Amino acid sequence: MRILGLDPGLRQTGWGVVEARPDRLRHVANGAIASDPKLPLAARLEQLFAGLVRVIEAFNPDEAAVEQTFVNRNPVSTLKLGQARGVVLLVPARAGLPVEEYGANHIKKAVVGVGHADKRQVALMVRTLLPGVDIAGPDAADALAIAICHAHHRTARSAVAGVASLAERAS
Repeated sequence: MRILGLDPGLRQTGWGVVEARPDRLRHVANGAIASDPKLPLAARLEQLFAGLVRVIEAFNPDEAAVEQTFVNRNPVSTLKLGQARGVVLLVPARAGLPVEEYGANHIKKAVVGVGHADKRQVALMVRTLLPGVDIAGPDAADALAIAICHAHHRTARSAVAGVASLAERAS
């Protein structure tokens, strides 16, 4: 199962692909898609769209996970981030991938064990969980953390479904 983690941003959208096996996670690739701040907003969103299409075509993920947007104090920045996030949700959905969303604290708790971990702690745990990984920057580290979080939750949901199925058969 290949999972694409996405950390939405207008300047840079981080992405990370992991392969989730029953017994371990394996790093596949990671990076960031940048948009040119000199271009109009529509052109920048198109750059993100095209970059994400290329990532999906290159790595053929089975599912995607996206970090939920937090609201910040600047409404214009929040709106632009929301538009970038819309592109980040749209591209995998158009490719036929199931897309899950996770809050930042949920991701940090799943990867680090603490919901208010800082970026350094997240990157350190990503390196620990994916030995030998060369992380392409903080946005890519966050994207890998999102993919790891989804892999853990996917496994937990599968286990619960398996127990429920066993219980149903027993009754």
